[in-house]
Amino acid sequence: MHNFASILDYHLAQRPDAVAVTQEGRSLTVRHLHERVNQLAAGLAELGVGRGDVVALLLYNQPEFLELVHAANRLGAVFLPLNYRLSEEEWQYILGHAQAKVLVTEPEFVRAVERGAGCLTDLEHRVLIGGADLPEEPWIGYEELLARHKGARVEPVDVEPDDLQRLMYTSGTTSRPKGVRITYGNLEAKNLAHIVHFGLTAADTTLVCGPLYHVGGLDMPALGVLYAGGSVVLQRKFDPQGVLEAIERHRVTNVWLAPAMVNAVLEVPDREEYDTGSVRFILGGGEKTPEPVLRRIMTAFPNAWFADAYGLTETVSGDTFLDREHALSKLGSVGRPVPHTRVRIVDDSGHEVPAGELGEITLRGPKVFAGYWRDEKATAAAIRDGWFHTGDIGHVDEDGFLFIDDRKKDMIVSGGENIATPEVERVLYEHPAVLEAAVVGLGHPRWGEVPRAFVVFRPGESVGAEELRAFCRARLAKFKVPARFDIVDELPRTPSGKVLKRTLRDIPAEG
Repeated sequence: MHNFASILDYHLAQRPDAVAVTQEGRSLTVRHLHERVNQLAAGLAELGVGRGDVVALLLYNQPEFLELVHAANRLGAVFLPLNYRLSEEEWQYILGHAQAKVLVTEPEFVRAVERGAGCLTDLEHRVLIGGADLPEEPWIGYEELLARHKGARVEPVDVEPDDLQRLMYTSGTTSRPKGVRITYGNLEAKNLAHIVHFGLTAADTTLVCGPLYHVGGLDMPALGVLYAGGSVVLQRKFDPQGVLEAIERHRVTNVWLAPAMVNAVLEVPDREEYDTGSVRFILGGGEKTPEPVLRRIMTAFPNAWFADAYGLTETVSGDTFLDREHALSKLGSVGRPVPHTRVRIVDDSGHEVPAGELGEITLRGPKVFAGYWRDEKATAAAIRDGWFHTGDIGHVDEDGFLFIDDRKKDMIVSGGENIATPEVERVLYEHPAVLEAAVVGLGHPRWGEVPRAFVVFRPGESVGAEELRAFCRARLAKFKVPARFDIVDELPRTPSGKVLKRTLRDIPAEG
């Protein structure tokens, strides 16, 4: 039985009264979670959800998110977490491309969903969590759906390792996000690798303060901890002081923090007043951690190992981790691979290069995804001869430690979020005054990077930066909107016509 949802049945028999999920004073024991998951699975089945159907989740962090993960998988269905920071246009594209059958959301997003759902022919049902007044049909109340199936028991569908467990859309190097096909086998391999690497047990408590729509929030290592029988504490939205309060109150043992989140927690004015001694490891990644920051982390969390990591949505996250022993001696490294994951650095011809030489990072193992949803061309380009070509540039040293030297082509990492520059460029090209556009990353003290746009206007056309910003804001998530617009006469290009983004990155941002 490879169905992730079956682990809940195991823990029901072992520790029914153990707390599984907590948020803001609300706790669900394993028994209570099991009951609600079964009711929800029966409710989704009533809506026609079955094996292979896609159930989309547009939600902030809350216990219902995890209930939906278990319930959808119990039916052999596929869950699709949506980034709530995206624009309506982006949600609409993903829901349509994924052919989602059911969407579960909360009141804040109802109007946006209603504006875009009419043209989604595959979307048959909309389910609302919370809210005093339920909108008219086709909306269904979440608790009403559960109440109709009180006492229900739905056996987990028997699935194969290659069956689809979830879809996660990620910013790639194309103008549209790509759907990553994560299988039950991928998730199982990831959970077991993290359990072995970090020694996860039922005594562990994970604080999830990053969004559950992201592999960092969901898989680093929340689902692994639930798999091991531990507990998860949810923060609805990231709040740095709330992180410290939750760690002290719930004796949290581990937490994933993106670089911007680490900095925010370290800047809490009365940080030293909180007891953080229960934390035994912190998962990081996304940027190289400078030694001064690492030393501040070690002071703020005296018993914690800060595990700098490398991973991708395509591998369910967490492929390499820097171990405690080498935190300073291998500073700048993201460590060595977890069990059953292989890392190889290759040249442009696909041949492995010696230690110390730069090349493309490729990965192989049971964590590596099955391919992109409805995109055979992108799948064939990414997975070659069994190796996933990440597009990241790095090297390994003589001890096998991986170092990241450059990120994916045209990718910006802002506050832990990936921004594919072609997505932003596509929107700019839609403006009638814009002839050409190129977007690069601009250093930012809080977010690490923010988008910076270079724009060439059509002859006789000219608009201000604020108009361009408003145009982008209506079509993109706020964090993807360029923070700066530079108007230029032409873009620097190679003889073959490619934009020289390295040249653009080197142009000082004055004023």
